[in-house]
Amino acid sequence: MAKRDFYDILGVSKQATEQEIKAAYRKLALKYHPDRNPGNKEAEEKFKEAAQAYETLSDKEKRAQYDQFGEAGPHIGGAGWQGHNMNMDDIFRNFGDIFGDLFQEREPQRRRSSGPTARSGHDRQLEVSITLKDAFTGTKKDIGYYRLTQCTTCKGKAVKEGTSTEKCKKCNGSGQMQYQQGFFVYSQTCPQCDGAGYTIPHPCPTCKGSSRVQIYENFTVKIPAGIYEGAEIRIVDKGDAGIYGGATGNLFVLVHVEADKRFTREDNDLISHLTLSYPQLVFGAAVEIDHIDGSKISIKVPKGCPVGNKLTIPDKGFVRLRGRGNGNLIIITQCDIPKKLSTPAKDALKQYAEQIQTSVDDEQGKGGFFSSMLS
Repeated sequence: MAKRDFYDILGVSKQATEQEIKAAYRKLALKYHPDRNPGNKEAEEKFKEAAQAYETLSDKEKRAQYDQFGEAGPHIGGAGWQGHNMNMDDIFRNFGDIFGDLFQEREPQRRRSSGPTARSGHDRQLEVSITLKDAFTGTKKDIGYYRLTQCTTCKGKAVKEGTSTEKCKKCNGSGQMQYQQGFFVYSQTCPQCDGAGYTIPHPCPTCKGSSRVQIYENFTVKIPAGIYEGAEIRIVDKGDAGIYGGATGNLFVLVHVEADKRFTREDNDLISHLTLSYPQLVFGAAVEIDHIDGSKISIKVPKGCPVGNKLTIPDKGFVRLRGRGNGNLIIITQCDIPKKLSTPAKDALKQYAEQIQTSVDDEQGKGGFFSSMLS
């Protein structure tokens, strides 16, 4: 059977460039490699045939001889070329760069590291609880926590004074070890440098080569007036120090606001309830109340004030953290219903009930607004 033309074998024209010939061989080597075609003699022959064609056409001198004389050229058919008698080890040894290129196309070579790379430190988070009054007025909280700081002995360099890091000799600084088994090439993290690409022969005696040390720090957090539940306060550079001189992280303080017995908060408004007597609601009154911050505030109750009415005192609420001014203080009126009354008070209320034609039942406790007051 006549042998096929080398250009036909690779599927390229006679004017093909070196790169086109190499790419064509790569494609055929991947397709017919024995590892991908176990026990397939035809694929093995095609693999060897492609290797023979590439061995000739990739060499300028041999290619010129082949173009002039065909396979019978003096530098092609000689003892230096074994043709189809060439075994797989010969092919891998002669064209190992081809299979290395195949791997490199799938996984680019890692950039080699000449030493430690600075990395930013982690942020830290703490939680504090404050009262509603503290949220209204602002306060300070003393906290203590562990964090990593830059080693003062080596100043974050991780090495003993007078020494330096060294490029890993095992992986040549790449952090990866490459292995080839037949056609397949794979990589693993370098066991000597753990993928760092460098080693520290003489680590700092204080930080043991980590560039940081752990400390317990006491710190006072200033909590501004107007702070709300779930707010986070950022304190710059109070997180963990960076590795090998990297930037220090921040501290985030999460604020929880405890419930208050007398006051509640809605947005920036402060809300409280005021219990008044029935006469005060009817005739109106001027009363003085204790604000959440301990100050005194005078409130005017209008005549005929209904229960549940909202009395608004402007600008006496929470400071607006975003924007200007304050919220309002809102007082919600309630009526004091006495459980016991003197006899004169009962008689007076009964007379009033008769005048407004409201029936009462002192025995059963039914029948009108005053029934519960007269019990």
